[in-house]
Amino acid sequence: MQTLPIIERPDWLSASAWPWPTYALGVDTGRIAVTDIGHGPPLVFVHVGSWSFVWRDVLMRLQNDFRCITVDAPGSGLSDRSDSATSLAHAADAVTAVVDTLQLRDATLVAHDLGGPAGFLTASRRADSFAALVSVNCFAWRPGGAAFRGMLTLMGSGAARRSDARLGWLPRLTSTSFGVGRHWSREDLAVFRAGLDPSARLAWHRYFRDARDADDLYSELESGLRGPLADRPLLTIFGQFNDPLRFQRTWRSLYPNARQVKVPHGNHFPMCDDPQLVASTVKRFVTPG
Repeated sequence: MQTLPIIERPDWLSASAWPWPTYALGVDTGRIAVTDIGHGPPLVFVHVGSWSFVWRDVLMRLQNDFRCITVDAPGSGLSDRSDSATSLAHAADAVTAVVDTLQLRDATLVAHDLGGPAGFLTASRRADSFAALVSVNCFAWRPGGAAFRGMLTLMGSGAARRSDARLGWLPRLTSTSFGVGRHWSREDLAVFRAGLDPSARLAWHRYFRDARDADDLYSELESGLRGPLADRPLLTIFGQFNDPLRFQRTWRSLYPNARQVKVPHGNHFPMCDDPQLVASTVKRFVTPG
């Protein structure tokens, strides 16, 4: 396994806010930022849209019992910015490269939001490396229905991209108590938003647009869910107040034996709403008894 170089910590990312080194993995689209901490059964955390800071409080609670790996998708966080690389297919390629480089075995995927398609596609491509799956407020199938596709159309539109790049309204909305900010300090919120500079905000909206139209990716993903991933145990963790598109019901139809947990009073970022509950639930799922 190759040794990855450490990325120099930017001025806005203090050691108190993110107490771990971040490593650089070179892929075709540029540098991918990877955090790899702890020891034990590997957990691969995948979020696409903002960046790995959303996992911080869960990592703190799991690092003593698990090897925790996070990936900043192309265009986000500490990964390189590249307009041409901000697609779910490139995000899946980046996560796959991390799995291969770190030579992971018996890993558990923990995916959130648009990390669902990218993460589950990686798991289907590298099924021998993944023993279990966790869906945290995410989907992993072709978007259907007017509400779902309409939301992706709106958030991926040129008007949304341009206005957010200029005003930063999505990071500000996301950092409220209804998003990641229920328990975070002002410093934490400033760090979260600093990782979402104008270029990263443009990438976030491009991911929304791609999530609506990535037909080839969804075809491959659907084959994976029916094939190599069909027998993997699945845990879903959703916020009590944030499943308007009934993703949990779809997960249940795909995995009848799935364990499903609702975080009381949780919204779209249950790992930020109640990191202790999410961490303990993941721990019990991966190492029962």
